[in-house]
Formats: sequence, C-alpha cells, structure tokens
Amino acid sequence: MVIGTKQLLQLVKTKKLVEGLDNRELTNPEGAGFDLRIEKLLAIQGESFLGITDRSTADMKEVASYKKTSGKQKIFSIKPNEFYLAKTIENINMPDNLLAIIKPRTTLFRSGISMRTGFCPPGYHGELFFGIYNVGKYSFKIEMGARFAHIVFFEIAGDLIRGYEGQWQGGRSTTKQDTQGLEKQI
Repeated sequence: MVIGTKQLLQLVKTKKLVEGLDNRELTNPEGAGFDLRIEKLLAIQGESFLGITDRSTADMKEVASYKKTSGKQKIFSIKPNEFYLAKTIENINMPDNLLAIIKPRTTLFRSGISMRTGFCPPGYHGELFFGIYNVGKYSFKIEMGARFAHIVFFEIAGDLIRGYEGQWQGGRSTTKQDTQGLEKQI
C-alpha cells in the first residue's frame, strides 16, 4: 500500500523519515510522496568492477554543487551522451516496515534525460544517489537545488526478515578499496 502524504509528514516529524525537505514539501506536497532536489553532480572517473565476492567503483569528481550560502544558483549543462551521478539535498531514514521507490520528474524525460534509480530498502539511512544520462540530441541545463525526482513510500506486508545492512549504508558514492583496489561485498 502506498503511504499518503499526511502520514508521511507525521513520519517526517516523529521519525525523521526524510531530512532536509524544503518548505514546499513540508507544507504542500503533491501526489503521494515528496519531490527531491539535486545537490551535487559527480562525474565518474575510471573503471569499475562487479564480481561475485568483490567489487570496485570508479572515483568521483564533483562537477556542480548547490550552495545555500552563496545566494547564487549554479546551472550546469549536461551534454548529449554524458552521464553523472546526482546526489539529493535530502537524506533518508527508512524504518523497517517501509520501502521507497524513486522516479524522475517528467521534465527530465521530456528533455531527453534518462534517470537511473534504485530502491530505498527498509533500514537504509543516508544520502541518495541516482544516475542521470542525456540520451537526447541537445544539451540539458539543470539548476542545482531544482526538484528532479519524486520518492514514494510503500508499507511492507508480512514479516521482514532483515533490514538493509549493506556497505552503502550512510550514502557513500564509491567503494572502500583494499590494497588490491577491491572491496568485499557483504
């Protein structure tokens, strides 16, 4: 069952379900969830590896950032065939009885932008990262701080075996590598 905004706002107040929501989402959310804002864009630098027990992700370089204290918004242009990781301003604190799904706002795909998202599992706490890829023919400009994604929460029916305890807990963007450049998967 999808959780409605009245109950979500209560969970934001009592359980800090989503931290860093702007005033618009706290006072007048639309639909059945919250809009998320873009804080940073990160460029992938280097090769990655996904194995059965080991993995390694590339280093990241920040290319654009939203800074509330600057007073001036940063606009970044994503050229055709460019891919970035996007980090949200908001952080999440998932209880063990909820799962969240994140989808792009329709302006993105109407502009030729594909957004790669994942699930936000029960028990996850931390930052949110997504992939943004310009599959269109033209550059796409995005203002840091703009609403670009929407998160919807679902209640889990039945028994949950175990909440998320993975290595991405807390919201890091790359693996922590050993001397051979790999990280053991949990």
